[in-house]
Amino acid sequence: MKTELLHITPVLPSQDIKRDIAWYKKYAGFETISADTMYACLKREHFFIHLQWHADTKEDPLLGGSVIKLFAKNIKPIFKEFMGRGTVKEGKLQLNTPWGTHEFGFYDLNNNAIFIVEDV
Repeated sequence: MKTELLHITPVLPSQDIKRDIAWYKKYAGFETISADTMYACLKREHFFIHLQWHADTKEDPLLGGSVIKLFAKNIKPIFKEFMGRGTVKEGKLQLNTPWGTHEFGFYDLNNNAIFIVEDV
């Protein structure tokens, strides 16, 4: 029997779980499935993002700068939604990129880059 890959669940570093839950709800439409002060599970439709607290010290670095790509069909409606949320500005949707996508991206409060991508 062949393995069926279902989805990716990135675990992103966070300096403040409660703050970041609120940010993901307001600016990206994610709902909280479970959370405490150290870890949170967020969901929007079939996408999951987990947040894990880090002290941002040499022993427990925040790291930041992680990148995730969430693949979708029919990207324009969600781009309009994210414009309405104030997450992205008009003109940020890149259509027909040289690598064969329509896409846009934004940063969360921990400098993680989140891209919404549609294969053309």
